[in-house]
Amino acid sequence: MGWQKGTVLFLGVMALAACDGREESAIDNLANGANAAQVQNNVRAEAQALMEPLAPPLPGSPGGLPVLSEPPIDEDAIDPDSAQGAAQVVQGYYGLLEEKRYNDAQDLWNENGAIGSEEDVLFAARFRGFSEIHANVGAPGEAEGAAGSLYVTVPVQVYGRVAATGKPWYTLRQVTLRRVNDVPGSSEADRRWHIESIGPYTAPEEPAGEAAANAISPTDGMVRKP
Repeated sequence: MGWQKGTVLFLGVMALAACDGREESAIDNLANGANAAQVQNNVRAEAQALMEPLAPPLPGSPGGLPVLSEPPIDEDAIDPDSAQGAAQVVQGYYGLLEEKRYNDAQDLWNENGAIGSEEDVLFAARFRGFSEIHANVGAPGEAEGAAGSLYVTVPVQVYGRVAATGKPWYTLRQVTLRRVNDVPGSSEADRRWHIESIGPYTAPEEPAGEAAANAISPTDGMVRKP
């Protein structure tokens, strides 16, 4: 059975390569000692390179993140308990999704919440419609206190590729994080930022009379290219 499986995989790779004119390259790779799985991965990567490139909207444009009014903060100097520390958690979360490390990503949610406590397989299933996921993380809002806890919202531009079609996909989201204040009886885990929810992006209100030159579309959906 081992040789039969290998033959089927080999033929599948050859068929895929032949469809877009790379049969000779695939054969050369096999002849030079690459296994069928390596060739298949190379062919898939080359095919993706021919797809419509991922080009998320720029900051300040519809579908893009707000334009930063201040220079970026040195990540090495960020206090993990601050709002910037919360933004780093969001950056780490989407980095784990990009690497398909779904179990580790789920650990950044509130473990007592509906998403943080659901079965691993159900959490991972949320992302099976995408062949790749990426994100640009915006500047966090001010930390706000409530009932002994702090909350921070962080805007995120999520983009990726739809697995079924290979088409690019873009959306703006807003991540809400929570941590317990440094109060007696709180554990170290309580005092770390955890994701509470992820929902539609809501643009901050501007002071009356100011022009909305950098207004962001609040539409929480796919940003279609003109």
